[in-house]
Amino acid sequence: MLADRRVPSLRQVPYYAILVALCAFTIGVLTWVVLGSLKSNIEIFSSPWSLPANPIANGIKNYSTAWTTAHLGGYFFNSVVVTGASVALILAVAAPAAYVLARTTFIGRTALSYYLIAGLGVPHVLIVVPLIVLMTDLKLINTLPGLILVYSAVNVPFAVLLLTGFFRSLPQELEDAAAIDGASQFTTFVRVMLPIARPGIATAAVFSFVEVWNEFFLALLLIQNGALRTMPLGIYSLKTAMTMTANWAGLYAGIVILILPATVVFILLADRMMSGLTLSAGK
Repeated sequence: MLADRRVPSLRQVPYYAILVALCAFTIGVLTWVVLGSLKSNIEIFSSPWSLPANPIANGIKNYSTAWTTAHLGGYFFNSVVVTGASVALILAVAAPAAYVLARTTFIGRTALSYYLIAGLGVPHVLIVVPLIVLMTDLKLINTLPGLILVYSAVNVPFAVLLLTGFFRSLPQELEDAAAIDGASQFTTFVRVMLPIARPGIATAAVFSFVEVWNEFFLALLLIQNGALRTMPLGIYSLKTAMTMTANWAGLYAGIVILILPATVVFILLADRMMSGLTLSAGK
């Protein structure tokens, strides 16, 4: 078994070196931001590369300022509601749609698949005018439900295509056994295929979560009420406020609050996401 393991060739060394450099750079930047959130403003300017002298007291002050004074607590709650509802709606639509596209044959299936692929190539900037007009007519502009619907609509195509590849990788014998037992296609999907598809669903959920949590452009267009801002909009306003007051430590604390949920979700679901990507790429 040890002899079967492939050793990287000399041609692959530059690629591994680039990956290591990118990982080191990313980890270094994140570490620098976290340490900056535990410093005072004087420390940030006088010794930006040193460890914080009083991390506990400075951290409590900086995070408290970002959470309460800059109202990131309310923005965080809005993002949790929007992201949670959007991811749930995306999966509720994408999972059965992907199952039908992968496991059934009907007229127009290929055209529908190409339509979804085309939807991935449409930049958000091209749909700004009709989107605003539509949301205004529906009286959903400047509302969290309207933002949830928009986020779900723009992220469903990717989730469908990802889960389609995963459902195609599942063996046909599972459906045949369920059909012999008298299960309908819906029952087969809910009780047999859906539990097995958990790695693929976890993968789609992680990608959707990160995309919705960090989205800025559409939220900026559709949300004007300050109380309804999401975290990216809150960080934008925090950046303006902290720049005017020179409170860079508070800004670093706000950035940590923004990136922490996505990082935690990725770490918790990393194994399932990798297995889901591997299986979906096999078909």
